[in-house]
Amino acid sequence: MNASDVLNTTVFSGTLETGPFEITVLSLVKAGLILVAGFILAKLIKRQVISASRSTTYVWIINEETASALYNLTVFIALIYSLDAIGILSYKLWSIPLSNLLTAVLVFYFSYLLAKKSKDYMLVRTPQSKLPEVQIKAKLFYYTVITFAFFLALNIAGISGELSTLLAAAGITGIVLGFASQTVVANFVSGLFMYFDKPLQIGDAVRLRDASGNILEGIVEDMRILSTRIRQWDGTLVRIPNEKLFNSEIINLQRYPARRTTLQIGIAYSADAEKAIEVIKRVLDEEPYVLAKPEPRVFVESMGDSSVNITIWAWAPSSLWVGENLLRSKYMLLQKIKEALDREGIEIPFPQRVNWFANELRVKVEDS
Repeated sequence: MNASDVLNTTVFSGTLETGPFEITVLSLVKAGLILVAGFILAKLIKRQVISASRSTTYVWIINEETASALYNLTVFIALIYSLDAIGILSYKLWSIPLSNLLTAVLVFYFSYLLAKKSKDYMLVRTPQSKLPEVQIKAKLFYYTVITFAFFLALNIAGISGELSTLLAAAGITGIVLGFASQTVVANFVSGLFMYFDKPLQIGDAVRLRDASGNILEGIVEDMRILSTRIRQWDGTLVRIPNEKLFNSEIINLQRYPARRTTLQIGIAYSADAEKAIEVIKRVLDEEPYVLAKPEPRVFVESMGDSSVNITIWAWAPSSLWVGENLLRSKYMLLQKIKEALDREGIEIPFPQRVNWFANELRVKVEDS
């Protein structure tokens, strides 16, 4: 008996749903080589990834968990193809070889695990100050990997060609769905533009004004692919489609650490404007959250119908001039200015009118 006869010797024979099969010495040797090669390749991959994780800055993707996942994926794939070499996985499901189908499922599953763990790892290791921007990057990375893994799995399973045929056959349906999904696509594209333009970030206090003039103000809670969520000052959560947000006027109230606020106080025409300005400046100097630089400005801006209007420019930390913090900043400041003006006898007038008549008025008093 020569070597060829030995390799083709039947070790086991049986029957599957697809018909009889035999396990030969050659198939066993082939399966063993696939397993050995798979284990060697898995160890090399794991060793290289762990070695790279010690010197790279991309530890959120190149780390020991990624190395272990790639090791397990390689071993499982080698096991599947070794069983296929023996003939155990030789039958098909929906005309797809079972080995290809199992490999596709494993590739997609491990890609999902890697994407999820990398996203979580990225968020955990990010400082709080940079978290809003990193959250958006992590989500984009996650969905990109999932999408790539999905099409890769289809290609491994061998159904990409069938999928293309189905898509071509469903061209009319695609056109109809395209018109129906215009809003979804517009929101997605607007979300990408918002990411690169960066007019706001998670945690920012913003004021939005749409084309109709409606105003919405609150804190950015979350930014997603299709929509953005804003928590208003009254605690309600508003979901805004990204297309509508992109076309709105966006005022970021906290982009810079300090911002200038404008207040207006009206005093009577009979009051001393210079004295009123000195009183207001004294109140501003005593307030700890009013910045000394830039220096506050207090000046007469206009002459109103019933009062002389004094304008106040004061710089303060941006975080103190939004939402409920206004209670201990703006509104408390206005109260202190009012009390200081009252102590100095400076009148804050109410609206009044003086009527002049062309002819002298006479009042007739009748005896009772």
